[in-house]
Amino acid sequence: MSRIRLGVNIDHVATIRNARGGSHPEPTRAAQMALAAGADGITAHLREDRRHISDADIDALADLCRAAGKPLNLEMAVTDEMLAIALKHRPHAACLVPERREERTTEGGLDVAGNYDAVAPVVRALSGAGVRVSLFIEAAPRQIETAARIGAQVVELHTGAYCDAVKDGDAEKAARILTQLTEGAALASSLDLEVHAGHGIDYDSVTPVSKIAEVVELNIGHFLIGEAIFIGLPAAIARMRQLMDEARP
Repeated sequence: MSRIRLGVNIDHVATIRNARGGSHPEPTRAAQMALAAGADGITAHLREDRRHISDADIDALADLCRAAGKPLNLEMAVTDEMLAIALKHRPHAACLVPERREERTTEGGLDVAGNYDAVAPVVRALSGAGVRVSLFIEAAPRQIETAARIGAQVVELHTGAYCDAVKDGDAEKAARILTQLTEGAALASSLDLEVHAGHGIDYDSVTPVSKIAEVVELNIGHFLIGEAIFIGLPAAIARMRQLMDEARP
């Protein structure tokens, strides 16, 4: 198995900044530190309500990643506004995610199969502009097969339910969901989709997910930013990187 990539989501640096206003802490500084500490790329979610990452942050992150020669993965809702922003910046990748104003965080995968007509033109527009399109979905065959049919290059499998089961100590449930993720990754790879995974991953859940042979990238954010409060961002990333590498000897 090849080395698995780590994308660091810096959204919640902006959450802390916005809690008080002003410019500190700066998400771009966190991105610089993450790349220096071994991150392979930066992920940021520009939400419609701008609750954390702002338009100015995306401007700065796009410039930073371009200068560093590292990929920026822009998470975005399937809307005309977000499409226009993505086409303006042309990040390395755009990950289409579901979004509801009242949710605390992304609570599930995008229903690509049920919203084919809305998602398809956005996928075509992004792909036509040279942006790699990723769909954040559940590891369900119907969603994976639709992702391939719609023309996405990548699927990011939602690992939230698995990570919650690990946290709750429910080994049976965790094993069942891990099997679904493993089978979903194999199906996606067989359909020529690149496979990523993310949401809720921490030190306790990263190893089994990293061992899924078809998964080539993990996107991790909230846990790393939280752990950074106690041990610093470089150390938090280094520990995550170590666990990922040990899972792929």
